[in-house]
Amino acid sequence: MERDFLEQTKDRDIDLIVCSDAEAILGIGDQGVGISTAKSAIYTLIGGMDPSKSLSVTLDVGTNNADLLNDDLYVGWNHQRVRGEEYDRFIDRFVQLVRKYFSNSLLHFEDFGVTNAQRLLQRYRTTHSVFNDDIQGTGAVTLACVMAAVGVTKSKLSEQRYIIFGAGSAGMGIAHQLRDAIVQLNNFDESQANKLFYLVDKDGLITNELMMATSVRAELHPFARPNAEWHGVQRDKTGKIHLLEVVKHVKPTVLIGCSTSAGAFTEDIVKAMAAGCERPIILPLSNPSRLVEVNPKDAIDWTDGKALLATGSPFPPAKMPNRKDYIIAECNNALIYPGLGFGAILAQSRHMTDSMIIAGARRLAALSPALSDPENALLPDFVEAPHVNFEVGIAVAEQAIIEGTARVNWTEEQVRDEANKKVWKPIYEEYLYDEQGSR
Repeated sequence: MERDFLEQTKDRDIDLIVCSDAEAILGIGDQGVGISTAKSAIYTLIGGMDPSKSLSVTLDVGTNNADLLNDDLYVGWNHQRVRGEEYDRFIDRFVQLVRKYFSNSLLHFEDFGVTNAQRLLQRYRTTHSVFNDDIQGTGAVTLACVMAAVGVTKSKLSEQRYIIFGAGSAGMGIAHQLRDAIVQLNNFDESQANKLFYLVDKDGLITNELMMATSVRAELHPFARPNAEWHGVQRDKTGKIHLLEVVKHVKPTVLIGCSTSAGAFTEDIVKAMAAGCERPIILPLSNPSRLVEVNPKDAIDWTDGKALLATGSPFPPAKMPNRKDYIIAECNNALIYPGLGFGAILAQSRHMTDSMIIAGARRLAALSPALSDPENALLPDFVEAPHVNFEVGIAVAEQAIIEGTARVNWTEEQVRDEANKKVWKPIYEEYLYDEQGSR
């Protein structure tokens, strides 16, 4: 592996390495090989990263996609996915090469499966600057969106009641990011902040009882609800507590969907939520759009225009009761992850810390159009993504300097000037044709 790695990186100054084992590609699933190059391109297009300093890597550990295994033209390794210790050794060899040869780089993990994403992030985040977009990027942009929404309602993150529908990598990333922000910004301890969250998955509400009875992932345990809270709450024949019953019981102020369960936020659920709070914050984030938990138009209609909305895919404006258009913000990772990466690289940060991510989310939230007009979108339009990510990057680099993880010797006041120098711009020289061939 080392020889191949050095062959691809010979004489190159690498700032960014995007890697994927392509097990959990959004809307596709197990693709075997692919995706890394596209993510690197977005870093360049809207994050200002020099493409000559980025490296895209596919970690081909096989595929469980039967269509690919039976396709004679499939370019990947025709083998079932490797698991367990062999998988871990392979990933570790790659990560150690990154650390050995490009110690100042950012290592971006993309589309790893739910059984690997969180544990790999936890394993390496204290030894290198690593980032998982599916967990931290999704969590950060959702945090920014909720921050903007509570800015509209003149409340605090710690004053909300959160239901997250879908407890995979994205759902857990959102829960952790919101929880960590509450701890840092509102002076809660972690166990206190955990009590604000209710996670609902395919097995229903995550409770202590469910944790004991099934093979629910251990990372859900801090958010499991005590059994005593749910005496008398309606269950189905298998004992599950479904989303509608959770909404009625909890009266949430924030409802987040990352389940890929189309239409899961039914009229009954949305109206039950609206009955329990003045401005329900509803974020159906599943994508593509055919998998969204509720069409934003319906959510506006069912809440009489009270809902504050953002979606994971683009949607047209929804008509308010006053016939004005309500712009549906697109809660897209691309509004923040290139900036998070740019900031970490700019500061040559030893780690991508939680406080750096929160700093980036706060900067994005501060750019919300809804803060100046509550009937406007919760997040900036995607056309502003380059400017938004630049501002996010500055906030991240400033925070890295403040907390001492940066390797650069600048002050916070110098970050903006240094960022302007770092941004890569596609400027091409103009050449003139010389018919004589003398020049």
